[in-house]
Amino acid sequence: MERDVIIACDFASKEATLEFLDKFAGEDRKPMVKIGMELYYAAGNEIVKELKARGHKIFLDLKLHDIPNTVRKAMKVLSALDVDMVNVHASGTKEMMAAALEGLTREDGSRPLLIAVTQLTSTSQEAMNDQLLVAGDINDCIAHYAKNAKEAGLDGVVCSPLEGGLVKEACGKDFLTVTPGIRFADSAADDQKRITTPARAKEIGSDFIVVGRPITAAADPVAAWRRCVADFCD
Repeated sequence: MERDVIIACDFASKEATLEFLDKFAGEDRKPMVKIGMELYYAAGNEIVKELKARGHKIFLDLKLHDIPNTVRKAMKVLSALDVDMVNVHASGTKEMMAAALEGLTREDGSRPLLIAVTQLTSTSQEAMNDQLLVAGDINDCIAHYAKNAKEAGLDGVVCSPLEGGLVKEACGKDFLTVTPGIRFADSAADDQKRITTPARAKEIGSDFIVVGRPITAAADPVAAWRRCVADFCD
C-alpha cells in the first residue's frame, strides 16, 4: 500500500462510527480507518465487515500480546476478516511475533500487513525507565524492538513519528513505520508525549500516520482529513 492517512475511529459504538464516516460519503476515495480496542470490543466483527463492505481499508489495532500459541490461533481468526493491517506488541518476543505471522498467513500465502508496537506514544523516557524498568535510551529500545520485528518476518512497526527515521536506519527503507502521535501545529497534544505534524512525519520517514482527535473532533472532519492528506500524501 502507498503512504496513507489512517483515521482512528475511537468511537464507543457501531452507530457513532457509521454516523461519522457518513460525512465522507461524497469523497472520491474512502479514508483508511483504524478500529481499535474500544470499538472492536463494542461492535466486534460486525463493524469490520460493515466498513469493508463500504470500501474502507482497515487497520485492526488490537495489539496482541500473549504466549506464542495463543497469538498464533488468534491471528488465524483475524486473518479471516480480510482486514488490511493488524498488530502485536514487539515486547512479546520474536517467537511470539513469528507465531503471529504464521497464524495470519492463509493457505494461499496471502495475509494482511503485520506490524509490531515498539513503545506507545504515551510512554515517556522516564516512564519506560522507572515504571517499566526498561533501562537505557527510549530510541535505542525502539530500534532494538524494530530489529526484532524484522527478524521475525514482520512488515514494520508502530512508533512515534519522531522515531520513523531511526527505524528506517536500523531496518531499511522498505520496513514500514506506522505512526500515531500526529497533531496539527495548532492542535492540543492531549495525552500523547512524542508527537509531530503530518508534514514533519512525512519528512522523517513515516509510511502511514494514524490521526484521531485532530480529525474526529474537528468542526469539519472531512476538511481536517483532506488537510492531513495534502500535508502527508501529496
